[in-house]
Amino acid sequence: MLRATSVVRKAAVRQDRVVDTLTLDHDDRNRRRLALKGDGGLDILLDLDKATALGDGDAVKLEDGRLVLVKAAPQSLLEIRAENPLRLMRVAWHIGNRHTPAEISADAIYIENDHVLAEMVRGQGCAMMAVMRPFQPERGAYDHDLANCDHPSHDHGSHAHHDHAHHGHDHAAHDHDHDHAHAHSHAEAHAHSHAHGDACGCGHDHGHHDHGHKHGAEHGHKGHTHDH
Repeated sequence: MLRATSVVRKAAVRQDRVVDTLTLDHDDRNRRRLALKGDGGLDILLDLDKATALGDGDAVKLEDGRLVLVKAAPQSLLEIRAENPLRLMRVAWHIGNRHTPAEISADAIYIENDHVLAEMVRGQGCAMMAVMRPFQPERGAYDHDLANCDHPSHDHGSHAHHDHAHHGHDHAAHDHDHDHAHAHSHAEAHAHSHAHGDACGCGHDHGHHDHGHKHGAEHGHKGHTHDH
């Protein structure tokens, strides 16, 4: 099996180095590691550093330097149209709010054929129909998510380790903050009781300050004697 380890964008593809073609739907054009069979019969292991969005006309480079061209496969989509631009913009906002991939043209929006999304579109008063065509959605925030959740071939172990490390760090930070806050409030109570002595003349009842002073004295000076 030949390994494909890097991506060559469409503008840089040299046709004389292309040895096969991969016709892939949107999901398979957003993978990190996946076993594939080229249209010409080559067995290829896509093995990238991270999940990368492959566009129609891009290529993946084999370890020996040869290229395999990527083509976007037709797939079932919903074509959404509206009677005016404002209504189409509104439905585009709702689609974006669902964080679902969308391809936007001058007068239509294309999304994956999903019955939940279809109900939402229908509720916005837009017309739609199922079509078969290559899906090339806008690249946006969801591409970042794909880079972190590479479908079945994703290495979940590394993420578990990463999350665990952060979890431990958070606890350490919490303990530090708790101790720091306790010490800080303790010191404040001690200092405050000295600032507001019986003769300060501020008119406040200093019972709680005395308590803070005694508490500080008990913790800070217990077991010590002073010769005057």
